[in-house]
Order: sequence, then structure tokens, then C-alpha cells
Amino acid sequence: MMSQLLESEAASPLRAKVVAVSLCLAFGAVGIQGGLIALAGDAKEYSLFDTTVSEAPQLRRADILDRNGERLATSISVYSLFADPSAVWDATELAGELVAIFPELDYDALESRLADRDRRFIWIKRGLTPEERKAVFDLGLAGIDFREEARRYYPKGSLATHVLGFTDVDGKGLSGVEHALQTRLSESLEPIQLTLDASVQYSLEAELSAAAVETNAIGGAGVVMDARTGEVLGMASWPTFDPNRPQDSTENERLNRATGAVYELGSVFKPLTMAAGIDLGEVQLREAFDVRNPIRIGSHAIHDDHPVPNGWAATPTAILSNSSNIGTAQIGLRIGKDRQVRFLTSAGLFDSAPLRVSGSASPLIPDYWNDLTTATVSFGHGIAVSPAAFTAAFSSLANEGDYLAPTIVKEADPLDDPRVPERIMSSPTAQVVVEMMRVAVTDGTGKNADVVGYRVAGKTGTAEKPGPNGYDPNRNMSSFAAVFPADDPKYTVLIVLDEPEDDNGRALSAAFSAAPAVGRVIERIAPILDVVPYFEDLRPTGPQARTVSDRRSL
Repeated sequence: MMSQLLESEAASPLRAKVVAVSLCLAFGAVGIQGGLIALAGDAKEYSLFDTTVSEAPQLRRADILDRNGERLATSISVYSLFADPSAVWDATELAGELVAIFPELDYDALESRLADRDRRFIWIKRGLTPEERKAVFDLGLAGIDFREEARRYYPKGSLATHVLGFTDVDGKGLSGVEHALQTRLSESLEPIQLTLDASVQYSLEAELSAAAVETNAIGGAGVVMDARTGEVLGMASWPTFDPNRPQDSTENERLNRATGAVYELGSVFKPLTMAAGIDLGEVQLREAFDVRNPIRIGSHAIHDDHPVPNGWAATPTAILSNSSNIGTAQIGLRIGKDRQVRFLTSAGLFDSAPLRVSGSASPLIPDYWNDLTTATVSFGHGIAVSPAAFTAAFSSLANEGDYLAPTIVKEADPLDDPRVPERIMSSPTAQVVVEMMRVAVTDGTGKNADVVGYRVAGKTGTAEKPGPNGYDPNRNMSSFAAVFPADDPKYTVLIVLDEPEDDNGRALSAAFSAAPAVGRVIERIAPILDVVPYFEDLRPTGPQARTVSDRRSL
């Protein structure tokens, strides 16, 4: 017993020395780690170091607002999950637990990355929901942590999504205004105000979507513009998508058909041709045109889809209201190639729409311009332009003959050229063409666009789509362009529908697809824009005396 006690007492100093040395080594390691952290920054930032992953702190982007201050895009705080593989105890266990919470993760790939102890940082999942974060936190496993980030959020969902665009997971703009104004949005927290009106935008999107679904169209676009300022109040493309989840959308859904696609829009070009002819002195208002027989140019013949009343002596107003290709082609040939090109160039139709959104498409212009080209372009065939560019050109009719480049951003950009109005036709010419278009709505092809009290003036456009074997009569681009109110025009509306059909698969003309859609848009937005209705005649004398909503229900 005594010998054991003596041995124990002799061993005690040895144990004390071992414990002391161990504690010194432990504290030394902690001291070294602390020194490294002191040099590199705080512990969380040090743990994020990895040369294969971008670690720059994600900065908040400036908000995007509509013209009335409604927030369309903002930045919110979210938490993202990362791991430090060098601190993971069991990669197999951790990978299994995480895949149970996030089934979309690849287990094998995740386990392999977590087992790589040479790495100090890997992303597991970005932008966790509060429920997901709590589930991970409750695991209580070592080697994982959260990082607070700024994430782009669109509080109104898909509203104006093609205008706004979206960002990637790191907050970099990939399309729309988000891309076009990337530098401005990322370097300043001062909000950017757009010219859009959220209420007008909602009305436009709702009616465009309804028209596209009702007519079985494969796509569509719509634009509402303040003709006096060139400000875009609404711009829509269909089909659409949710910018909060762009990964769930297709390329077709992300295409902005209002600016990023070009179309042969057809007869909506005729008012511009008529304006050029009048302004150049090639058309007299009381003149009579013979539109009974097709015009032959070489081996091609230009004809009308339906005969014009009193076709042997058709007035300019009758040509426009009845959408005569023959009469418009005669005017185009009088104008001639050089003056036609000059006029269309001054109307901005030989350039992409100068809007601050990414991917504004350039027009498709004929490589060779002869008499046939001049004739067909006069009624909107052979030249393809974006709906946004055309709306700006058409707005010159409502702006007393002045073309004003369109804009979608309220604030002035010092790098942009000043938006100076350009006179492309006289004010009296613009006024008389608007009066002709009013007749086209009351008595011509645009009857289905009329709205009681708001004096709509406009023009239908039905163009066969070009294909590999020429123009296809079974596939139409249908459009309707309008200005209102006709007696004091302030606003322009354009609706374009791609391949609208009835339920039997027959192609629909603009009179029965795009025109009623424009009427419904005007009926909804006119009160928003404080346009006071004027009731010329309250007697129910015909279809034009019913409201657009009534007609839609028939």
C-alpha cells in the first residue's frame, strides 16, 4: 500500500507536466488561429476565403419605381448556406442531412465537395427561405454557416417583367432595365423612376393576355405611349414569366416581343404613307383614285382583300378606312423610293427603338429597293420593325407631326442625346390623317375598336407571315394602332397578335382580334389617364354604340 502511494506521488509531477504541455499547445494553436483571423478579418469573412468562388460582398441595388413612385423592383435580405469542408466532421452524414432538406441537390457531388478538406469555402444553396434556414440551423452540425445577402425582389410579380428584366444570383442584371442600367443600379442607391404607370401596365397586360388566349395566338405585344412626350406608359409582351423565379421560365417566355422582336405589321403603315403623300403634295384630299383593278409590277400583282365601295372614285379617306392596298400602293409609287426611305428614316423606323432595355431589335430592311418594294412597304409588307419603334412613329400623328424618340426612364441620362422633337409632317397633315382614322373606326375596318365617349381613331393591320416558301395565307400578324381622343389626341395604343386563330383554326384578321383588344385597353386606361369622355350621340344606332365590355360578352 505504501509502495503504491509512493508510486502515485512520483507520477503526479509527470502528469502535471503532460497536462501543462498539452494546455500550452492548445492555447498556442488558438493564439496562432487568432493571429491569422486578426490579419484576415473576422472569423466569418476568413472562413469564406476560396479562390474558386466570388466572395465580394453582394451590394444592394437601387430600387426601380413607376412614374407614381410604386416600387417595381427592390433588394431584400436573404440568407445563403455555405460550408467550410476543412471543418466538416463527417461529409457523408452532412451531405445526407442537407439533401433531405434540399432534394434538388446532387448527393454524390455534394459529398465529394464536402470531403475536399483542402477547400475552405463552398456554396451549398443561395437564397434560403426562413423555413429552410431554420431546418438547417436545427441540424446543429459543424462546418456549415449562413451568409446574409441582398437579393432582387419584384413585389408585383410578373407585372412589367419584360421591361424590368431580372438579375442572376449575384445581383447582376441579365435583361431589361436591370441589364441596360446595370452600372447605375449597382453604383447608386438612388431609385430609378420609369415612365411606366403601374395601373396602365396592369390593364395592358390583362387585355393582351385575354386577347392572346381568346384568339389562340402564339405570342403578342402591346405598347401605350404618351404621344406628346414620347414616354412609354405601358409595354407588355405575352407569354410572360415571374422575374422572381426566372429559372422556371423558357426563352420564349423571356422574349420581349415589344422591343426584342420585329414583325411585318401590315396596314397600320398606311396612315404614315397617307401622311407622307399629303405632306409632299402627291395626294389631294378631294382626289379620286381608281382602285377597281390590281396593280401589276413585273410579274407581281397587288390587290385588295375586299372591294372598296365606289372603287372607281375612291377618296383618300375611303382608301384608308377600307384599307385599300391598291390605293395605298398608288400613293407609295407617287412618293417614290428616295422620299419614302427619307420619311421612314425620319420616323425612326430604320433604327431600333432607343429604349433603355436590353436587346432592342434592329429592323429588317430590304436589301434592294425597287418599285415593287416601294409599293409593298407603303402598306407594311417587306419591312419588319419592333412594336415599340412603330408606336413611336405612329405617335407623330397624335403629336402634331413631330416625331419624338420614345423613352422609358424618367430621369435624364447625361450620356444620351437630348430628345428633341423632329418635324416629319405638318400639323394640318397629322390632323387630317387622324380624322381619316376616326372614319376607319366609325365606318371602316376598325369598328370593333370603338369605345363610347373616347373617340378612338386607328387602323387595322393584317399581314401574312413570311415563310421559307413565301407568304403563308394561313398565318397572320394582326395589329391595331390607335390614338385617342381623336379630337385632341394625346395617347397611342398598339396591340400585336402573332398568329391569332378562331376555334376552327382559321386565321383571324385584325378587325376581329387586335382591334377589340385595343378598344378594351382604352376603355380601362382612359379614366386612369383622366381622359374625360364625350358622348356625341347616346342613341343606340349600331354596334359602335355598345361598350367594348358589352361586345366582349356577346
